[in-house]
Amino acid sequence: MQYFPAALLAFLSVLSQVLGGNVLVYPLDGSHWVNMKVLIEELHTRGHNVTVLRASNSWYIKEESPFYTSITVYNSGGIEKELLDEFTKHILIIRREKLSFWTHLSLALEVGKVFEEMHRNQLVLMGKIFENKDLMASLQTAKYDLVLTDPAFGVGIFLARRLGLPLVLNVRWTMHGEAHFEIAPSPLSFVPVPGVELTDKMTFAQRVQNVMGYMFTVYHKSRFISPHYHSFCNKYFGSEIDYKSILQDADIWLMRNDFTFEFPRPTMPNIVYMGGFQCKPAKPLPADLEEFVQSSGDHGLIVMALGTLFSRLPRDITEEIAAAFARLPQKIIWRHTGPRPANIGDNTLLVDWLPQNDLLGHPKTRVFITHGGTNGIQEAIYHGVPILGLPIVFDQPDNLSRMKVRGTAKLVDIAELNRTMFLRALEEMLHNPSYKENMQRLSKLHHDQPMKPLDRAIFWIEFVMRNRGAPHLRTQSFRMSWIEYHSIDVILTLLMAVVLFCFMVYSIIKCMCCKVIFKKKMKAE
Repeated sequence: MQYFPAALLAFLSVLSQVLGGNVLVYPLDGSHWVNMKVLIEELHTRGHNVTVLRASNSWYIKEESPFYTSITVYNSGGIEKELLDEFTKHILIIRREKLSFWTHLSLALEVGKVFEEMHRNQLVLMGKIFENKDLMASLQTAKYDLVLTDPAFGVGIFLARRLGLPLVLNVRWTMHGEAHFEIAPSPLSFVPVPGVELTDKMTFAQRVQNVMGYMFTVYHKSRFISPHYHSFCNKYFGSEIDYKSILQDADIWLMRNDFTFEFPRPTMPNIVYMGGFQCKPAKPLPADLEEFVQSSGDHGLIVMALGTLFSRLPRDITEEIAAAFARLPQKIIWRHTGPRPANIGDNTLLVDWLPQNDLLGHPKTRVFITHGGTNGIQEAIYHGVPILGLPIVFDQPDNLSRMKVRGTAKLVDIAELNRTMFLRALEEMLHNPSYKENMQRLSKLHHDQPMKPLDRAIFWIEFVMRNRGAPHLRTQSFRMSWIEYHSIDVILTLLMAVVLFCFMVYSIIKCMCCKVIFKKKMKAE
């Protein structure tokens, strides 16, 4: 009997492997990989076999991992990290100009050109995969249960269609923009277009701005994105299939936000919200960091991290920030990879990398200074830490504007940043309790849910495995024409029927009146 528990454990272990599914992952590199890796590790923990299809020149997606098996495809294209670093420097130069319509337009066009090249290279890579007969044969015979992909570069959707597999999206952005606009009703009267930095309560002028912003996104999509995807789809699937229909056919959309962050808006049954799924309780800090944090006393800690792309700011900006930090009683941990500022204070610790989640979860952390990336904002919400935002590009200004509206963040324009302004903003964050109270209220809302976001995400991935898809949750609205969707044909038909009925009634009355008049005339004669 003493061997029974061990035997039972071994049996359950074998059973979990038998019941485990086979998941093929086509990920996106960079910060998006951070999110996908969380799902991969959790799937592995629950007994599923995960295969990651990666390019040979991936930045962060390692070939060897205890959590997945990788298939590496040689790729000579793509945007190398050095070129992307140069791009971010150029973006910073543009962004430091006074914000205006032309600055916004210049930023959008620069980003559009670079992303167009990245989309083109991703499509070339997927074409190589399709044309590699041995690779495609091995993928077909592997008996995968589903494809999990991030559609910000939408080539993974083509792989799922070619293999005939159910498709699950780890998504906030598609190749076109914010994902809701691809599948859910998005009335422009109260659904703000990402990038215009509006809320769901818009004045007439703001609604005009929102519509114009939407028109620009349509132009941006048609100019930089759609031609390349149409061409790829025509080549490998035929002209009768539209690439947008392949995207919209995804079984489950795992949305990387929720309504503590997003404004209330229409949604769909196959959209599953998992905002903050990558967040977790803070772990103890390394001894040296803990000692530094504890030395802050009652004043507490400020954490500054601007992500991988913007960890190296221009020298004059870092000098201004360092000078402001030096005048504070708080201790500061700053992720900074550039030259050491000359006027750095003794209270500031510069690091190449920091355990962001663990620092934000530390009880001494008072303020989080961030560029506004989604991951950082979600971690700040999770731990209830107010934000000082330095928005630069991409979705960052829009993300931070949402936090500002909720009273959890203060924004500083990097084009106007100086030590006096930066210090004043920090002191307001530190001494005005409303920022912390509002963020803790938001954090409480985020935590008050029946199921952890990661558990919810894994449930729906496993649901798709068990049921070979989720077609019963997919709406047919996107298969309808604009005229059918808005019932224009029905309205016109009913209107014509009413007009015809009125005309018939008019004709009958006119005819009867004419007969009465005729009879009276006959009697008179």
